[in-house]
Amino acid sequence: MDFSIRAANVDDCKDVARMNLELAEYEKTSEQVTITQRDLEQDGFSKNPFFHCVIAEVPQQHKSHTKIGFALYFYSYSAWRGRAVYMEDLYVMPEFRGKGVGKALMSKVAQLALTRRVDALQLGLAAGCTQLNFTVLHTNRSSVDFYLRRGCSDVTSEMGYHFMSCGGDAMRQLAQP
Repeated sequence: MDFSIRAANVDDCKDVARMNLELAEYEKTSEQVTITQRDLEQDGFSKNPFFHCVIAEVPQQHKSHTKIGFALYFYSYSAWRGRAVYMEDLYVMPEFRGKGVGKALMSKVAQLALTRRVDALQLGLAAGCTQLNFTVLHTNRSSVDFYLRRGCSDVTSEMGYHFMSCGGDAMRQLAQP
């Protein structure tokens, strides 16, 4: 199958928002999506972006959308291992799964994370990372298997770590002195 991977731009936000909702529907969590196309435009393409994104697209002759997948990621830091990249989402439209698109998207994120070029660092494009982190629903067995086949490990089962989150009222309460 003919497809390409490239860095997202602000014009891709409409399609990223669409695919983000498709991902949430696939995970049966669409009621939790509050992000808008405008949020993506502001948060990903401002002077100091909160995230970066790569897009998978097919040639125009396809009858469905030309943008068929994305990987949204941001840089983080591990006090034990240094620079890291966190892949928030990896999504490929159902009719394009099993054709290497997901692997290519994940590979691109890993390539960008490993790059140590100073000029790229100054542009926020790469970070010389030592690890790629992400979460996956325990019920999404096909994705878990996909990641395991690529050499990823399940730190929850291997090390016992749990990913924790604090948001909404709990976060506001926590912020009180």
